[in-house]
Amino acid sequence: MNITHVLLDIEGTTCPVSFVSEVLFPYASASLEPYLEAHQGNAEIAKLMRDVEIAWREDPHPEARGLLQQQDAASTLSVQALSAYLRQLIARDIKLTPLKDLQGRIWRSGYASGELIAPLFDDVPRALRRWRDDGFTLAVYSSGSVPAQQLLYGHCHEGDLTGLFSHWFDTKTGPKQAEESYLTIATEMQTTPTNVLFISDAIHELEAADAAGMKTLFSDREGNPAREAGRFARISDYSSLNPRDGF
Repeated sequence: MNITHVLLDIEGTTCPVSFVSEVLFPYASASLEPYLEAHQGNAEIAKLMRDVEIAWREDPHPEARGLLQQQDAASTLSVQALSAYLRQLIARDIKLTPLKDLQGRIWRSGYASGELIAPLFDDVPRALRRWRDDGFTLAVYSSGSVPAQQLLYGHCHEGDLTGLFSHWFDTKTGPKQAEESYLTIATEMQTTPTNVLFISDAIHELEAADAAGMKTLFSDREGNPAREAGRFARISDYSSLNPRDGF
């Protein structure tokens, strides 16, 4: 085994799950209406608002239909109404493309103002720097968009860590539970799957990476919703992890 690349999930692996569920999503939800009010004159935001309205009118979900029936169907939907629908999508965990775009813009504003700072696990920044100094190529694979990944690593308590990573992957590469996605990632990193160590807190992702030929570790962090590692070796601290070691 010759591990040369370390591929990392984010939530539950390098950053607490609670930061996303208890900080990022509520921040975006609370900021939607004032953000749209302030930026609705911007052409890009106006298009996103139109896209949201189209999606809403086509949404068959009972909650969406019920909310729409409370509006004046003949007129353009208001910022207040669109914001209510977007908050409903967040509660339903629906990843509508214009919603993800708006969330990214709101988070960018929050990071820039200092209201948002990513709380990585204490051992992570030092481990990332050590692995990079030891010659490993570092990469991220997360369900969050690449811009959102870069915002998170660019605004940590430890400063901007984006320069430690050589590659960024999101679900545009493919589903995280699909073997093919990991084969694609290895190809894009110009290496073979057997040279990659993938760390995640999701067993189905580890199974897919393992099927592709990657080495895997289950991230067992305090606060993670799933703590059962199954057949995978587990790790809860990267302070002494040498990716070249056998597991």
